[in-house]
Amino acid sequence: GPALLLVTAHPDDECLFFSPAIQRLRHSSRAAHLLCLSTGNFYNQGNLREKELRESCRVLGIPNSRVTLVDRSELPDDPQVTWDSSLVADIILQHVEKHKIGLVLTFDAEGVSGHANHVSVYHALRNLQSQKRLPSGCRTLYLQSVSLLRKYVSIMDLPLSLLRSQALVCLASLDEYEMGLQAMRCHRSQLVWFRWLYILFSRYMLINTFSED
Repeated sequence: GPALLLVTAHPDDECLFFSPAIQRLRHSSRAAHLLCLSTGNFYNQGNLREKELRESCRVLGIPNSRVTLVDRSELPDDPQVTWDSSLVADIILQHVEKHKIGLVLTFDAEGVSGHANHVSVYHALRNLQSQKRLPSGCRTLYLQSVSLLRKYVSIMDLPLSLLRSQALVCLASLDEYEMGLQAMRCHRSQLVWFRWLYILFSRYMLINTFSED
């Protein structure tokens, strides 16, 4: 099928939130690309985090040649900063056209964790969509944010997830779940104790549900 582009805000978003989708869609013979819009330099660890991101993507089946990391001062890793939506939209569009992308995945309006950078990516892609700037036939899907309780009940959230209307549901197999954990372990600089709690209990390591708006 046509190539797939995952647009994230920070290194580790790909495995914290999107691992089931990356692995499931990769099996459908789509070439998967990742566009990460910052180096995750909040604690001045930009270089290290880039290396960790590339390792994580390799585990998830996205080769180095299809991983793009944007390092621009206008797009800082900062939960207080709303990124310029037209700048982000231009970067995404350039990527879509260059790699002949047929499907773009990113965060929804709540950005899963409410992080301002995540929400900025959503608005940029929605703008491209509403202005009809994306190539014809290019679909966009947004990862559905869920309530705090549902976020941390892991596999027990499956029945609720299936009841909601969505365009795509990706459920990780046991092997894929293990692969997601392995990818997360590549982000060694981020593995503080509360991250481990997240990894153990988060539904996003097991289930991804996407909507078209």
